[in-house]
Amino acid sequence: MKVAVLALDGVFDSGISAVLDVLHTANALRGRLAGAAPPAFAVHTVGVRRHVRTGLGHRVDTEPAARAEDAELLVLPALMERRPDALLETVASPAHRAARRLLAEARERRTPLASSCTGTFLLAESGVLDGLRATTSWWLAPVFRERYRRVTVEETRMVTTSDGVTTAGAAFGHLDLALAVVASRSPALADLVRRYLVVDDRASQAAYVIPSAMARHEPLVAAFEEWVRARIAEPLSIADAARDLGVSERTLQRTMARSLGRSPIRLVQDLRVEQAEHLLRTSGLPLAAVARRVGYESPGPLRALLRRRAAGGA
Repeated sequence: MKVAVLALDGVFDSGISAVLDVLHTANALRGRLAGAAPPAFAVHTVGVRRHVRTGLGHRVDTEPAARAEDAELLVLPALMERRPDALLETVASPAHRAARRLLAEARERRTPLASSCTGTFLLAESGVLDGLRATTSWWLAPVFRERYRRVTVEETRMVTTSDGVTTAGAAFGHLDLALAVVASRSPALADLVRRYLVVDDRASQAAYVIPSAMARHEPLVAAFEEWVRARIAEPLSIADAARDLGVSERTLQRTMARSLGRSPIRLVQDLRVEQAEHLLRTSGLPLAAVARRVGYESPGPLRALLRRRAAGGA
């Protein structure tokens, strides 16, 4: 399987390293499987420039981008840019015009594509994610959703594949992305690589999500989050929240859906679970007492939400 890894100026150092490490480890371990060894990965680091600098300033030598034309998979590691506004400016900049064209042309040839973290923004900016499902760093999902409205964002997923395009979550989701590539050829080899590299099986980003970090993108959502936190032990009414925030309940619902892709009730549940997990880790209180502190009369509903989060439920 010929894999082209597209390295761009500002590439996330551990992102490109994770992809290359997993694929080369798979090549080293393929002979240890029982039976016939799966085919090796022919890995080529390509670029639109002969040399690029990583986000931390390390030089990476690349092969010509034309080497990607007959690749069976084109992988785009993330860019090292954590600021949402700067990230949007970067992926749309003239500096990445050639990369956007390369990605769009690969999509036209139906070459499978893969990316993770901030790299999914460049995929989306290139138009290759239009009409598809994708995931990205959970904390950038509101920005992504606002900018790329033709893409269905599934930010709680660790890896999502939609019509030949595979996307993965936050920075170290590159490991999950590369393991998914290996698993597409040999699940047994992917499991062996996972064991040798000591990488847990993580189907979801849900357990890592910090609701307040996602809420900051939209002022109304941030205000609603603060309103809920101030009353988290009380029975809550979305109608009361909307009235106190000076908007209609419909406006609150629509703003939540547009920004976070979830309902106000769902954010209330997320905030209660977040607080409950904190209390369970730090207070020594029994579950029933914790449930009362986060607004539940009995522990049953809280227990169900905790199980859903642990299972990676959206």
